[in-house]
Amino acid sequence: MTAVAVRPRSLVVLAGLPGAGKTTLLAAADTGGAPAVVLDSDQVRAHLVGIVPRAVPYRCYRPVVHLLHRTRILWYAITATRSLVLVHEPSTRPTTRAGLVVVGLLTGRSRHFVWLDASPEEALSGQVERGRLLNSRSFARHVRRATRLRARFASGHPPRGWRALTVLTRRDRLRLSVAAA
Repeated sequence: MTAVAVRPRSLVVLAGLPGAGKTTLLAAADTGGAPAVVLDSDQVRAHLVGIVPRAVPYRCYRPVVHLLHRTRILWYAITATRSLVLVHEPSTRPTTRAGLVVVGLLTGRSRHFVWLDASPEEALSGQVERGRLLNSRSFARHVRRATRLRARFASGHPPRGWRALTVLTRRDRLRLSVAAA
């Protein structure tokens, strides 16, 4: 179990390639008893599956899932005043990371970036296991961006605007230790 020190009310983003294992890691995360809101786009998807007709393929309503997921991130960052906000988001796009930084700044939350480092082969295997494959072009874009991030993270530099960086592997488990502000 990897202990990660975070401040109270932090915005903790668990990022990595699609299929890397973020959902699994987040579901098993230990907050040490600190109140936390866990936000995963799979929660939105699962809710919409009960609403959207079965004949509609996921690719058709995926943009709605992502819009609602990001809206929930903003909502809980504003309203969960006494809780950590743990977010599942690939965050390979600089604009996504910047948007999350802005959310943290506007809501007065310390920002901690956790990168789940998985090879493209491991991530693709994870997609196969969950039964949801990204199209090859989209996945290739994630891989290209992730390769640049991995090089930066290997030197211990967090993304711009983030207070701290923790790099985990698929074998790690996450425990958040809330430190004094």
